[in-house]
Amino acid sequence: MASGNTQIIPDSPFPSYSSSKSTQQFTYEVFLSFRGEDTRYGFTDHLYQALISHGIHTFRDDNELKRGVIESEIKKAIEESKIFVIIFSANYANSRWCLDELVEISQLQRLILPIFYHVDPSDVQEQTGSYEKAFVDHEKEADEEKRVKIQKWRMP
Repeated sequence: MASGNTQIIPDSPFPSYSSSKSTQQFTYEVFLSFRGEDTRYGFTDHLYQALISHGIHTFRDDNELKRGVIESEIKKAIEESKIFVIIFSANYANSRWCLDELVEISQLQRLILPIFYHVDPSDVQEQTGSYEKAFVDHEKEADEEKRVKIQKWRMP
């Protein structure tokens, strides 16, 4: 367990790594999923630098890319990644991009390592606290298509 309010929990509610995927070649060993405004220039940057310095090929999104480029590059990187580190922070669920990533990641049946950064794991798992508020906000004025998407976000 990490110090302070950051917790690394080995038991994940998400699908675990499937041995049938172990022979697949991956471009990235680790994919970092995080809410940029919460952790990009602090925790995530330090984690990324530590992984890279230990020779672990790691993907993190580049906040300088244009929206369309980000979406296609991230989707490709998800498909080409072996392990996923999801950094759940207070505002992670406010981002439809983060939630879309989470849906894509959870469908792959690969190893997911959650990190709960200044957020209680039960808030994420039970969708309470800031996660409950985020989903309520997403549901406000949502059309039928967005409601279907919100249900997918709640599933992982």
